[in-house]
Amino acid sequence: MTQVQPVRGTQSLLGENADRLAAVVAAFDKVRRLYGFKRVEVPTIEHTAVFARTIGETTDVVSKEMYSFEDRGGESITLRPELTAGICRAYLSEGWQQFAPLKVAVAGSAFRYERPQKGRFREFHQLDAEIIGAGEPQADVELLAFADQLLKELGIEGAILQLNTLGDPVTRAAWRNALYEHFRAHAGTLSEDSQARLERNPLRILDSKAHQDWPIVDSAPGIDDFLTGEAADFFGKVTAGLDAAGVKWERAPRLVRGLDYYRHTAFEFITDRLGAQGTVLAGGRYDGLIEALGGPHTPAVGWAAGIERLAMMIGVPASETPTAMIVPLGERAEAAGQRLLAELRRAAIAVDMAYRGNMKKRLGRANDAGAAYALIIGDVELDSGELQLKDLKSGEQRSVAFDQIVEALRS
Repeated sequence: MTQVQPVRGTQSLLGENADRLAAVVAAFDKVRRLYGFKRVEVPTIEHTAVFARTIGETTDVVSKEMYSFEDRGGESITLRPELTAGICRAYLSEGWQQFAPLKVAVAGSAFRYERPQKGRFREFHQLDAEIIGAGEPQADVELLAFADQLLKELGIEGAILQLNTLGDPVTRAAWRNALYEHFRAHAGTLSEDSQARLERNPLRILDSKAHQDWPIVDSAPGIDDFLTGEAADFFGKVTAGLDAAGVKWERAPRLVRGLDYYRHTAFEFITDRLGAQGTVLAGGRYDGLIEALGGPHTPAVGWAAGIERLAMMIGVPASETPTAMIVPLGERAEAAGQRLLAELRRAAIAVDMAYRGNMKKRLGRANDAGAAYALIIGDVELDSGELQLKDLKSGEQRSVAFDQIVEALRS
């Protein structure tokens, strides 16, 4: 019989590798509490229309990468490729509008059918933070400060915040038209992908990875020439707020978000810690997304970060090692060891029991587990009412009464 194998692009983690992901989520949970973000949970599956409306039917994610299927009721269902759409759907369907402005955060799995590579999987995990129902630039500042503090909490130094404005609808429309005219004048020399994007969304050409497009992109008009007074004022308040909060940033005038519901702030935190410069956290203001789901106009801003990529950049988390290992010798001692095991754990002392092999092997297991002490129990110890407490680092050993072992280990 052929041995079963994991699905391509998925991973099973043990020990340190699993601890790294947990450490990222723990840091996220710590910081989101400091910033007053409520934890939410949303379904892993949604109606396909939720993502088709919010991500865009012509994007690669929707057209090529989503895991979609027809359920037994004949409805098109999709495993979520990201978390924001489900949160916004819940905001409408669960009546969360009553809590606006709503600050929420979630960590969970997402799925995309794409080529697996370093730090990228078909089942992956994301951190996600959103402020829904707040149109003020202060919301953008708070969200960016949250992200900046999270990266510092994880010990990820040197990540650069790249920041841009997409302006208000008037700004964006004028800039889009100017970009269209610019790129149409050079259509013959654009890459095939950029030619396809020209009619649908010329802003996405600014993201082109094709070298032949770069000189044309470099000469394209910038958004600053089209900013309305209101849009310029909004961006000025965001940058002033970041300066006041001590969050360092760099202007990235070519940084864009292709979908029309994005407004004002767009940002990425980038780093070269994983080799080539890459994004570790990204987001922006999406004031038109709730409307795309059939709701009222609702300003919102958010970001997402890949847990796997963050986990690759943090230090080794503290390992889960027991304070002590019980070493019972004989059947009577094993029964007493089980009672002691339960007592110590109820006292919040991490402890395990070595129940296989001779004395030497059991002490070896205690050392391998990283335990600080061995608690040796045999017939002599049971008769005397005192076990042997052995310091595995120094080798020192002393007798301790059974009813005093909790205090002895704590001290």
